[in-house]
Amino acid sequence: MPTCCGADAYAKLFDEKNAKKDLRRYLKSGLDATGRRIVDAIINRGVVGTTVLEVGGGIGAIQVELLRAGALRATNVEIVDTYESAAGHLLATVGLAERVDRKVLDFAESGPEIAGADVVVLHRVICCYPDMEALVRAATTHAGRLLALSFPPDRWWWRIGARLATAWFQIRGCGFRIYTHDPRRILAAAASAGFRPVLEHRGLTWQVAVLERSAS
Repeated sequence: MPTCCGADAYAKLFDEKNAKKDLRRYLKSGLDATGRRIVDAIINRGVVGTTVLEVGGGIGAIQVELLRAGALRATNVEIVDTYESAAGHLLATVGLAERVDRKVLDFAESGPEIAGADVVVLHRVICCYPDMEALVRAATTHAGRLLALSFPPDRWWWRIGARLATAWFQIRGCGFRIYTHDPRRILAAAASAGFRPVLEHRGLTWQVAVLERSAS
C-alpha cells in the first residue's frame, strides 16, 4: 500500500454509514447510469457462464447484476472491511451469497492471492489509488477477456474539485486523496497489456472504457 493513503484513510471515508446508504439506494433505485452502462456493455460482450472479479465493488451491486445476467461466480476485493456487513446483507437479500467470494486486501499488491477471472471491473476505483500503473497492471494480469474501467474524465472541473476535496479531507484529518490520473495514460497502460477498447464513453463526470483482450 502506498504510504500516502493508508487503509485507515479509506476506512474513514468509505465507512459503514456510507455502505448502508449505498445499500438502501441500490435496493430502492438500482444502479446509477454509469454502473448500468458498464453492466450493459459487459452483457453485450457476453457474460453467461463467466467469472467476474471486481476491485472496490463496495456492496457488490455490479456483481449482483452480472450474476443475474448469467455470470457463474464473482469475487470482490476491498482494501478495507467497512462494506462487508452491508454487502453480506445484500447478498442474503438477493439469494446470491453462495456465488460471491469477498476478500479484504490491497489488490495492486495481491499477486497470486487473487485468482483471475474472465471479467475484471474497476468502477470509480482508479481515482482513489495513487499508483495507477500498478493497479491497472494488476487488473490486466487478472483479466482473461474483458476489463471494465470508469474514472474521472480530463475536465477542468474535476481537477479543481479534486484539489478542493483533498483540502477538505486534510482539514477533517482524513488522509484520503482523489487522483485525477490522465485518461490517456490509463488506457495506454491497458493497451500495453494487450487490451483494445470495445466501448468508450466520456461523460461529464465519469469516463467509461470497456476493453477486450486481443487475440494472440
